[in-house]
Amino acid sequence: MNCNVLKFFSQNVRKNKLIIDTILETQSLYDIVFIQEPPWSIICSISSSNNYEGEPLVGVLKPHHPNWTTFTRLLSNQLDYPRVATFINICISCLCFSLQNDILNHRDISHISFLNQSSTFFIINVYFDLSQSALKYLKNTEVDIPNVIIMTGDFNIRDSIWDPNYLFHSYNSDLLFDIANSFSLNISNSIENIPTVVATTHHSRTNDLTTSKALQWAIK
Repeated sequence: MNCNVLKFFSQNVRKNKLIIDTILETQSLYDIVFIQEPPWSIICSISSSNNYEGEPLVGVLKPHHPNWTTFTRLLSNQLDYPRVATFINICISCLCFSLQNDILNHRDISHISFLNQSSTFFIINVYFDLSQSALKYLKNTEVDIPNVIIMTGDFNIRDSIWDPNYLFHSYNSDLLFDIANSFSLNISNSIENIPTVVATTHHSRTNDLTTSKALQWAIK
C-alpha cells in the first residue's frame, strides 16, 4: 500500500467512556485517532499462580473495536495508567504500525512507527499535565528521531503565540518549540480553532495546539 495522505483526529476525552465510544463509532473517515486521558478500568480477571481469584487485567475501555487497533503503553503499576492512547484504522494496518517504547518510554507519550514505500515514519501522541512532566521528559531525553510526521495531543500550554486572547508568553512554549525543531516540525493550527477543554471559567480554558508539518501530511 502506498499511503499519500493520512488524516488525524485528536481529542482529550477526560476519562469519559461515552466520548471515546462516540469517537470510535463516528470518526471512521480518519486514519489515526489520538486520545488523551482515556478511561481505564478492570476488563477481566486472568488466572494467576499467586492469587486464586486471578489478577485484574486493566486496559482502555472498549479496546477491541472492530474498526480500530489500539496502541498504548503497558501498565507498569496500578498508579501509572498511561494517559494517551492511539487508535489506528484497520484500513491502513498494512503499514505495519508498531509502538516504540524503547525510544520514548513515558506514560504520557505514545510513539508509533509505520512503514511506507520502504521507509520508516513516526507519529507522536502526547499529553502534558499541569506539571509538564512529559515536556520535561522530552527535553531531557534529547533523542534523535528522523521522519516524525506529526506530534499532537493536549499540550496544556497557554501562550499568546496561538491564543490571541492570552497576553503572556510561557517558558514551556520555548521548550516545546525546541523539541518540535529537533523533530523538524512546524506549528500548524487545527482545522477548527477550538479549545480541547471547555471549562466553566475563561481563565481555566486550555487551547488546542497542534504541532506538526501539517494536520494532513502527504508522504512523498
